[in-house]
Amino acid sequence: MNTRRKLIAGAVSAVAATSANAKTKLEKKVIRSGPKPATPPLFSGAVQFGNLLFLSGVGYHKEGDITVHTEGVLAEIKKQLEAAGSSMNKVLKCTVFLANGADYKAMNDVFRGKFGDDPPVRTTVAAAWIPTGDSLLEIDVIAYV
Repeated sequence: MNTRRKLIAGAVSAVAATSANAKTKLEKKVIRSGPKPATPPLFSGAVQFGNLLFLSGVGYHKEGDITVHTEGVLAEIKKQLEAAGSSMNKVLKCTVFLANGADYKAMNDVFRGKFGDDPPVRTTVAAAWIPTGDSLLEIDVIAYV
């Protein structure tokens, strides 16, 4: 058996063993900062499934340029991750929506290093409209806890 087949066989065995030994049923858990609303909201700010954590898009709603907005959004993401038992180093994927593609370089200057030495995968899109009001960007993330 060649090395590749051995690796695949080992991975399949590990997944099968994990599935067979799983004692808890995975369920969606909405993470709230307050009580459950009386009427269902449009979306949840944070959802955990197993050890995966999904944060909805975070915007910045104060005065400032893209540098200020990026710092503000990343600080809020850090706060939400830590409140849920995760961290910036545990982020697996980021999606960045920029209101103006010309802000790409300045956003990158702030973004670099915020997720440790091994950053997550990332998609960046210049969006025609960002629904978070006056924010110059919005970022959502997937992390693990």
